[in-house]
Amino acid sequence: MPDLILHHYTTSPFSEKVRLILGAKKLPWKSVFIPPIMPKPDVEVLTGGYRKTPFLQIGADMYCDTALIADVLEHLQPEATLYPEPEKGMSRILAQWADTTLFWAAMAWSLQPVGAAEVFAKAPPEAAKAFGEDRGKMSAGNMTRLRPADATSAYKSYLRRLSDMLDDKPYLLGEVPCIADFSAYHPLWYTRRIEAVRRILDLTPAVVDWMDRMAAIGHGVPEKFSADEAIAVAKAAKPHTLLTDSTFQDDHGIALGSPVTVRAESFGLEETAGTLVAATRTHYTLERSADRVGTVHVHFPRIGYVLRKAEA
Repeated sequence: MPDLILHHYTTSPFSEKVRLILGAKKLPWKSVFIPPIMPKPDVEVLTGGYRKTPFLQIGADMYCDTALIADVLEHLQPEATLYPEPEKGMSRILAQWADTTLFWAAMAWSLQPVGAAEVFAKAPPEAAKAFGEDRGKMSAGNMTRLRPADATSAYKSYLRRLSDMLDDKPYLLGEVPCIADFSAYHPLWYTRRIEAVRRILDLTPAVVDWMDRMAAIGHGVPEKFSADEAIAVAKAAKPHTLLTDSTFQDDHGIALGSPVTVRAESFGLEETAGTLVAATRTHYTLERSADRVGTVHVHFPRIGYVLRKAEA
């Protein structure tokens, strides 16, 4: 089993998603804490510009976005599967909804003024401003954020619908948790951490009980690791992908070996530049080099990311 190095921070919702998957699959992992806002020099040297949290490092391979990370962990440890049959397709679609629509409703509700005041109560006065400015730069006006009142209506409806799914089973699609559960859990986990706003969850007791079952999965036993150690691991290794699909799928008219950029569609718009070495039905892989890390491969899912030929 290769060393799994998760770059994350404690209060990151998407990091909680991956931490629970690692716990469910009983995979050992190394924990590198990264800053929640820019600058992130140790992150950028490994990813080439991608700065969303978390990302998973395995040797000289950097896997970006939790949807892709989940696929890697499934390959390493198929049991217990994240994608059970016959609900495999449904679980992925529900997970995508949870990671986007549900997530943003939960964040708008959770970080309304009273929630934000609690989150930053013990931080310096400038911390909340810096956080807001950092997250604003990540979207650069490219997405519409819900106002708290609108988020309240949406969030309540989504919680009721999740509750309906739990009427006759312990998890969203059956007797065991799947990728849909891990994706739907982490936005609600963030809400539950904030006393001033967690009351919304009390409207759906079945959801609270399900959250308790999810939380009981735990994170396994992570090992503390430093950014310098992670960078040294990358420099000593050679890229070797754990993604199983390799057939070139050209939807852009961009040949392998071309200089390209990849960025997220709507949030986290910083580009990663490199040489395109894989473009399959599920992912892109860019090769890039830097003195501090040597040659690394940075992997992105196709869904949710934009591939462009680099300008000369």
